[in-house]
Amino acid sequence: MRAGPSQEEIRRHNLGALLRHVHLGGPTSRAELTSRMGLNRSTIMALTSDLTAAGLVREELPRETGRAGRPSLVVRPESSRVYVFAFDVGPDRLAAARVGLGGVILDRRESVRRRGAFDLEEVVGALAAFARQMHRKTRADTVCVGAAAAVSGGVDRSDGVVRYGPNLLQAEAPFGEALARKLGLGLQVSVGNDANLGALAEHTRGVGVSVRDLIYLHGDVGVGGGVIAGGHLLGGHEGFGGEVGHMVVHPGGRLCGCGSHGCLEAEVGERALLEAAGRTTEGPLGRDAVRAVVDAADRGDIVAQAALSRVGDWLGLGVANLVNIFNPEMVIFGGMLREVYLGSAAQVRSRLAIDALPAHREKLRLRTSELADDATLVGAAELAFAHVLADPLEALARVGG
Repeated sequence: MRAGPSQEEIRRHNLGALLRHVHLGGPTSRAELTSRMGLNRSTIMALTSDLTAAGLVREELPRETGRAGRPSLVVRPESSRVYVFAFDVGPDRLAAARVGLGGVILDRRESVRRRGAFDLEEVVGALAAFARQMHRKTRADTVCVGAAAAVSGGVDRSDGVVRYGPNLLQAEAPFGEALARKLGLGLQVSVGNDANLGALAEHTRGVGVSVRDLIYLHGDVGVGGGVIAGGHLLGGHEGFGGEVGHMVVHPGGRLCGCGSHGCLEAEVGERALLEAAGRTTEGPLGRDAVRAVVDAADRGDIVAQAALSRVGDWLGLGVANLVNIFNPEMVIFGGMLREVYLGSAAQVRSRLAIDALPAHREKLRLRTSELADDATLVGAAELAFAHVLADPLEALARVGG
């Protein structure tokens, strides 16, 4: 028989749980933590004392109490002292941010990226330069406890290697290892698929907070997806789960970058929309080009309207398939698909009414990303904080905090 957890294991678990509450929920009183965690007041006091001594949280009197008696101290994350670096590598941009405990973006950098397969050393060099610029502006008492990157491609969670990404690279890339080496901070760099991290971000800090079953669809040049089931991100056997963009919705349809035909991303991606709208891909690309089609449709352009109707029909079919399989409470459209959905919502809903099972669509909510262009970056920050929230004191000791 397996022995029960030791007192030290229980303490470490509770430290992580308390830190997670204030990291995700913001400043929280001791009384609220006592109620939420189901622990007694003396235990909460001991846990907050340990986290305060470690410099992860601070306690202070509430600004307003509104009630008689001794006020309960408020526990706040030390956002300006404890931080991570978050990175996002997309088809059109490179972004980096210094994100404090509690999810506060303290500093950020961004640059336009030339489309096409990336040069690994060039990309990690640019991201590391951003991090060094931000690091030089920090106080001496700050501590970086992690780093993570969102990448548009399939990421092996065991080693951070990007195994494939039709719209981003031509061969496998040891992205996490290369970025960690270039950063030179002595930290491992976690790497995740951008759509999976977008799902995580919307679930923890966006429109999907408190929603335990959701699907996040992210569009740039292609389409990716992240699935939250029972409050947990579905990663698949090796971390490649969520590649819903390569679900075939139109057998024999448009050629996809993966080599197949009729994939969801081939039928609803940027190229499909622009070509259907009669806008050559030699002109402006990216979200501005997609927004231009949506704006033209709003102004009565019948070609743009027809393009959105066609793309919306395929998008609705893809969503119907996902809804029938996963029975989510919410589907969230992010990236380029945020604009596409806003311009084709009627068509998407019409397709759902035809192809989604009635019981599955009855309480389904369709929403656009609340975090918008920051969703994948916020998700990368949450990935970087994961080990700190799992064992705060051990993680801080490991980085010398």
